[in-house]
Amino acid sequence: HIQAKKFQIFNSGHPLPNNVSVLAAKSIMKFLEQRKKEDIVIFLVSGGGSSLISLPAGISLNEKIRVNNLLLKSGATIQEFNCIRKHLSKIKGGMMVENLKCQAVALVMSDVENNDLSSISSGCTYYDKTTFQNSLKIIKKYNLRKKIPKRVLKRLNDGYVGKIKDTPKKPRIKNQIIATNKDCLKSMAKKAKQLGYKPKITTISGNVITESQKIIQLLPKKKNSCLIFGGETTVNVTGKGKGGRNQELVLRILKNSLKIKNDVVISSIGTDGIDGNTKDAGAIIEKSSISNNVINHYLKNNDSNSFFKKYGGLIKTGYTHTNLLDIGVLLN
Repeated sequence: HIQAKKFQIFNSGHPLPNNVSVLAAKSIMKFLEQRKKEDIVIFLVSGGGSSLISLPAGISLNEKIRVNNLLLKSGATIQEFNCIRKHLSKIKGGMMVENLKCQAVALVMSDVENNDLSSISSGCTYYDKTTFQNSLKIIKKYNLRKKIPKRVLKRLNDGYVGKIKDTPKKPRIKNQIIATNKDCLKSMAKKAKQLGYKPKITTISGNVITESQKIIQLLPKKKNSCLIFGGETTVNVTGKGKGGRNQELVLRILKNSLKIKNDVVISSIGTDGIDGNTKDAGAIIEKSSISNNVINHYLKNNDSNSFFKKYGGLIKTGYTHTNLLDIGVLLN
C-alpha cells in the first residue's frame, strides 16, 4: 500500500462497478479539469479499469451493473463487452481526455487480445472504433434485448438515431503499451528451457469448449515437452456453481486428456490473481482416473471450483495488482 498524503486511493469494485467506482471516476475528472495548459499528466492504465472507474451516462449505476452482469454470463468477448460499456459511459472510449487542456501520455498494461488500445480499460485515454449501432447488434447477438433495462435500450437507440453524440473517433493523447501477455509467455518459455523442457507457445481466445479441444490437440507428443498458452477464453454461464474461466478451462482440458495416452499436468491462472466468482487464481491438476461422468457433472453446473476443492489443485495467489490476461501450461 502507498502511504503518502499526495496519493488518493479508491478501493473500487471489480468485475462489477460499485459506488466507489463512481467516486473514483468523479475524482479523476475533477483532477483533470483543474489542470493548467503547462501541466503534463501521466496516466497508468491497466485492465480492470472498465469496472474500477465508472460514470454511467443516462442510466443509474444499478442499471449499469445489471448490464455488466448479463454480459459477464453471456459469453461475450471483452471487445463486445467494452463496446456496450463505452456507450453507457461519460468517460470511456476516450471521453475522459477529450477536453483535457494540457499535454498527457498514457502508459498501458494490456489485458486484451492483440493489445487493442480501444478495448483496454474501455479505451478511457484512447478513442473508440465502435458505435451505438454495434452495441445494439451485440445485444441482439446474445439475445439480451428482453433482459436489458429499458433506459439502457433507450439510450443506445437514441445514440443510434443521432440524438446522442457518439464516442471520440481519434486519439487526443499518446498511448504507449508497456507490458503484454506475450511478455509473460516469453518468460515462461525461458524458464521451461532452464528446467529441461521443450516449450511451444500458443494463444487462446474465444469459447472455452473450443479452446480446450484446441489446446490438447496442440500438445507435443514427445516427453519433456510443454505447451505454454496465454489469452482469455469466454464461458457461457448456464449453471449456478462457483468457478472461473481458468478453472473451467483446466477441467475441460482434463476431460479431453482422458482420450490420449500421455500423462499430462494441466494448469491455467488469471494474472490478476482472481478467477471468476472465486478467490482463487486458477487450478493445476495431473491427468488421473477421475471418470468422464464426474467431470461432466461439475461442468454442467459451471462448478469447476467445487471440483478442485474436492479433488485438489486450486491455486491461490491473492491479488497480484496487475492484469495481463491468463496464462497456462501443459507439461508432458
